[in-house]
Amino acid sequence: MNTRSYFFVLLIALLLSACSPAAPTSAPQPIAAATRNPVSPQKPAPTAAPTQREIRPQPTPPDNQYRDYGINPMERTNQDHLSTFGLDVDSAAYTVMRNNVMSGSLPPMESVRVEEFVNFFDPGYALPRNTAFAVYADGALSPFHNDGSYLVRFGVQGYQVPPEERKPLVLTLVIDVSGSMAQGNRLNLVQRSLQLLVDELTESDTVSIVTFSDNARLVLPPTSAAENDRILDEIYALRTENSTNVRAGLQLGYQQALKAYQRGATNRVILCSDGVANVGLTNAGDILDEVAGFVKKGITLTTVGVGMGNFNDELLEQLADRGNGNYAYVDTLEEARRIFVDNLTSTMEVIALNARAQVDFNPDVVSRYRLLGYENRGIADQDFRDTEVDAGEIGSGHHVVAVYAVQLKPKAEGRIATFQLRWEDPNTRKAREINGNFNTWDLAPSFESADPHFQLVATVAQYAEILRQSPYAVESSLSEISRLATRLSRALPEDPDVVEWADLVSRAARMRKD
Repeated sequence: MNTRSYFFVLLIALLLSACSPAAPTSAPQPIAAATRNPVSPQKPAPTAAPTQREIRPQPTPPDNQYRDYGINPMERTNQDHLSTFGLDVDSAAYTVMRNNVMSGSLPPMESVRVEEFVNFFDPGYALPRNTAFAVYADGALSPFHNDGSYLVRFGVQGYQVPPEERKPLVLTLVIDVSGSMAQGNRLNLVQRSLQLLVDELTESDTVSIVTFSDNARLVLPPTSAAENDRILDEIYALRTENSTNVRAGLQLGYQQALKAYQRGATNRVILCSDGVANVGLTNAGDILDEVAGFVKKGITLTTVGVGMGNFNDELLEQLADRGNGNYAYVDTLEEARRIFVDNLTSTMEVIALNARAQVDFNPDVVSRYRLLGYENRGIADQDFRDTEVDAGEIGSGHHVVAVYAVQLKPKAEGRIATFQLRWEDPNTRKAREINGNFNTWDLAPSFESADPHFQLVATVAQYAEILRQSPYAVESSLSEISRLATRLSRALPEDPDVVEWADLVSRAARMRKD
């Protein structure tokens, strides 16, 4: 069956909780899809958060730029039973944290985006077969709260396009060669990272190169990836100079992308930069508006951030959001290998446009709920089916996970929530929807007996909440998270990301203790 035909079959699966830490009680089971047309009630005033204990803040270096999007409050289901957000998740916040911790400091609290932490890890979902997407749900009583809260994980797993079936790539590399890229050998890391990418390309792919400092210039016109040596020679010949005119680089990059545009291919601009715009048009809003205009022409954007100190996380994250692409922070060559080698097709090929989720909590069973993260991905409930409202994109084989803290009514049984997924087929632009229910009897008997991947996601979310200085994490400590992380690294020894994370948490716990 070819790739396109996969999008004409729908499946939604509900992952039941595990009876033991080793395996779930049963395989995912398909359920029938049904459409709904919910009407959103008016949003209530935020529920008062717990009093936050005194925590020494981690100051943001003056030359690093992050944006604080706030923290989602608890919502009462009798006032608002719908939670709607875009499925557009990157991993940069996690690797920014890793860079900070390995350098000996906790990350600035505003750099932490919970959803990017939980989505860095393999959720343990099986890839759908003969379908576009599968949706999963599981949950258990939270070990991090004393108010009877449950943690519920909803997950979307996309179909993996086989490498031999991926579309041709038409890539325009927009590379920052300003003076700040000399700090910490940033340009060299970009050059070696792009070599990993170029070495993975085939003769059906095309590469252009644009550089920018004070101004932008075309270094390499559209060139077949078969000319590997020529492309790499141009990349390694780059040298740093002068200031940073991000707007000029993106303008020329998109102009070249339009010239090289191929129908039926993946047309993408890849911006490699520390994101610090200090020459020309430096207003982020104006730059973002220009990028959004090219999305309608079929060109997507990947932003790759490098460096720490003189680094603009906010601009790079928002550029990728407006550009219908993804944002990665590369702190090591191994991270570049994960993005451009191990996950090349996933990074480049989109299988769902305008993807969004809506969770409908049952007021008869659930008293309150809170979405952990996604503060800058929220969508008005009434806009769930509005195609003019931008949501997110899902790449080939990608997963998207969302974690909720849920408080149940005493002795209530039945449907906890209905999870609904809506997306547009990138080939036909036709909107599709699937949904499924999660019930009280689907909850695991205890946190320890739940699937180990669920335990991992819940613990990673709590780790991020602590670093984020969330008032909802005052009952937890990094030492407690470290103990759980060590246990989970033993339960999932085949996953090197989990083993590495356990070490990061241990380091962070020692810093907090000091």
